[in-house]
Amino acid sequence: MTVCSKQIASCFLLYRSGKSSSKAFIISVVLINLLINPVCYSSNRNLAAVTVHPLATKAAEKAFKDGGNAVDAAVASALTLGVVDGFNSGIGGGCFILLHKPNGEFVAIDGRETAPIKASRDMYIREGRADSDLSQTGALAIGVPGALAAYNHVTSKYGNLSIAKHLRDASKIADQGFVLDSSYLRRLNKVVNKLRRFPDSARIFLDDNGAPWPIGYRLKQPDLARSYQNIASQSADWFYKGAFALKTEHWMKENGGLILQEDFIRYEPKRREPVRSTYRNYEIIGYPPPSSGGVHVAQILNILENFDLFNMSPDSAEFIHLVTEAMRLAFADRSYWLGDADFVSVPRGLASKKYGQILAKKINPKKVSRINAHSTPSDADTNLFGKHTTHFSVADSDGWWVSCTATINTTFGSGVVIPSTGIVMNNEMDDFSSQPGAPNAFGLIGAEANAVAPGKRPLSSMSPTIVLKDGKPVFAVGAAGGPTIISQAVLAIINIIDHGMTPREALAQPRFHHQWKPNQLLVEKALDRQSIDSLVELGHKVKLIESIGAAQALGQDGKGAFIGSADPRGRGVFSIFN
Repeated sequence: MTVCSKQIASCFLLYRSGKSSSKAFIISVVLINLLINPVCYSSNRNLAAVTVHPLATKAAEKAFKDGGNAVDAAVASALTLGVVDGFNSGIGGGCFILLHKPNGEFVAIDGRETAPIKASRDMYIREGRADSDLSQTGALAIGVPGALAAYNHVTSKYGNLSIAKHLRDASKIADQGFVLDSSYLRRLNKVVNKLRRFPDSARIFLDDNGAPWPIGYRLKQPDLARSYQNIASQSADWFYKGAFALKTEHWMKENGGLILQEDFIRYEPKRREPVRSTYRNYEIIGYPPPSSGGVHVAQILNILENFDLFNMSPDSAEFIHLVTEAMRLAFADRSYWLGDADFVSVPRGLASKKYGQILAKKINPKKVSRINAHSTPSDADTNLFGKHTTHFSVADSDGWWVSCTATINTTFGSGVVIPSTGIVMNNEMDDFSSQPGAPNAFGLIGAEANAVAPGKRPLSSMSPTIVLKDGKPVFAVGAAGGPTIISQAVLAIINIIDHGMTPREALAQPRFHHQWKPNQLLVEKALDRQSIDSLVELGHKVKLIESIGAAQALGQDGKGAFIGSADPRGRGVFSIFN
């Protein structure tokens, strides 16, 4: 029996025993219940979730078993990741959420950070050059966080449960602590010097001698637990209109920052129109600007659709060369055209089939092509978009699908924890073009389209993606890893569609990445030596690295059963719950 059936049965008993004058009221209650009750689901439903941490996947399970849907499970995972994977994401950062509703509608919610009111175009220029330390570390690096606003919005509008419940559940993990593993320590060791610069950060993540906590240490975050509990009891207003916003303003004034309480008050998540494209009879639903992911995943696939990838081995130099050349063309366009579509003109033509065909003709299958600058779609002036990282995907049998990428940018973001809150603040201001042609922390360059402006959202590579076949979702994919996110999403899609791989097989395949500038092809060492040598012969400047990014994939097989995989390179978990 469904929950709805039980409720209707109870109402029927009341009807049988009630007076005639109350029967109309009871009928009304039943009808309203059927129409709006969010906890109306079949007892045989199921849910699948894939995240980068076992405790986050466990949080999805709990939300589901407490009566939530995939939206609830995704938000529960996100808030838990802010505790156990806080070097990647948290409510001090931002996110992009891509939702598929049971009725087939897609919703894209933009929780990207914004530049403060007092921000200015040349705020990072010192003695004529961009100072990367200012945009990457400390007060000036921080954008106004949007993740909490986005989570609050989707939970209240599409979830079955309150965000307060998810916050309280996550706060327990923060309060009780979790055991640090080698993955966490690898990230922590990279930023020790940055964290030492900020007393509240050092107090949480380093010992009394300023050294990282050892593997096996139980990291407790009571300040973060209290912040979660304060939001749960006082709503998101505590964060955006109340104590946290005011505390942040005071800290900013003391430390040379720009963010005011007014910046928090003004912040709103935005609903965006997804980028829709096709690839080999599949429909690709991607994220629009200020993400570059949706546009350039579509652009790369449109270029590659003109080549017979099906008959190429995914390990072959021939295949890697063609995909790399498509990446280079797309990233050259990214550097010039992409920015916040509320502030600059971003051509829709970048993701068109016609433009993909034009770019495909620039690729020489036998050698590296010269790409000196961006290209221009035919309708660049008229057809426009309207004005570190973690990825997780959740889907349920009722038809809700969630693909979400969240971030505070680089490891531990700005390094700043607002005193007594436990909240790690982002350094997303580095995703703006501090100076045209100057690289950011990921080596990406940008132009005026991505220049700093008050209230503007910096360009992102986050690429939450949902793929449809015959109008129904078949898999969702996304990744972490800066600009490599786009490459990872493209490779996963190609491996699944062209090479018929399962999600796990697709994610296990050796990865590669090229972002136009710097001119180097990153290749995982797992690729065979013969293919690497052949790529060098074709003219590629190959740089071997251990691994590229961290991707997650979730899908359904031909019988409707959920399948999926966390990245085999990490500690993530894919699970199905009944």
